[in-house]
Amino acid sequence: MTIEEPIAALLETFRSHERFLITSHARPDGDAVGSSLAMAEILDQMGRNCLIVLADEVPHVYQTLPNVDRIRLAKDVLEIEPDLSVPAILLECDGIPRTGLTGLEGRLLLNIDHHASGRPFGALNWIDEHACAVAAMVYRLALAAGVEITPSMATCLYTAIISDTGSFTYSSTTAETFAVAHDLATRGADPGRIARDIYFSNRESKIRLLGTALSNLHIEGPLAWSWVTAQDMERTGAGAEDCEGVVNYLISIAGVESAVFLREIPSADQYRLSIRSKGGLNVAQIAESFGGGGHRSASGCTLDGPLDVATERILQQLRTGLC
Repeated sequence: MTIEEPIAALLETFRSHERFLITSHARPDGDAVGSSLAMAEILDQMGRNCLIVLADEVPHVYQTLPNVDRIRLAKDVLEIEPDLSVPAILLECDGIPRTGLTGLEGRLLLNIDHHASGRPFGALNWIDEHACAVAAMVYRLALAAGVEITPSMATCLYTAIISDTGSFTYSSTTAETFAVAHDLATRGADPGRIARDIYFSNRESKIRLLGTALSNLHIEGPLAWSWVTAQDMERTGAGAEDCEGVVNYLISIAGVESAVFLREIPSADQYRLSIRSKGGLNVAQIAESFGGGGHRSASGCTLDGPLDVATERILQQLRTGLC
């Protein structure tokens, strides 16, 4: 199947239904939020009604995005849309559980993903692991649909791309990535303002938590790791979103080829892991072996505690991979 075929199939489905649900993964990031908002605009212009439903709150740094107030929070989508004949568009998910939502079962599922761990779980699946972000795929949908890429849509798509490429530093960044970013800037996205909103609007709690994480830094040759406990997060007033990006400080160290950051999940005796590499090690495969997934150089998973056990399990795999 060529890339054009799933785009055509998606557009045909959009034309054949009046209403849609749009969702993405739990603990949404910039790509999840920006792509969802842009997708809603596409459907708006096609004369369709749509609802955006997420299981968790939009992170602080993305709350300035245009139309972000369209996003509704729920754990069960049946509370918002009980009609099972309304299709659901799942962005950046490898299955229903990744959304953190119930009430999606029994619907027509449209699956759009760019992760190497993506799975064809939907009635219609478009998985392009070469795309730098799902936002780049939504951009292609907008062009194919012939809708106007408005300044608000361009802002959401640019935000999603810059956040999911690590400010154009990940290996997924290509000449096409910059071409899309350039086009979005010409259509109304303001790169300077977007960068300020994402990178210079951090809450105090995030910086205090970062200090704790860096104080826990360990380095072993080409491997770096750190962690924060639930007690650390309570002490600093931090939430889960404040842990986003901490692992990037670890992988930025000269000589480090792979890094992992562990965050304790309160009251669960589990740890959420963010795993990175500089390209030599496929951390997506390691994350998948623990029930997670992601990209070759940026992935994640969840491990049972206690901390020393979870840490040793992931370090063993990373050490083996780096040998």
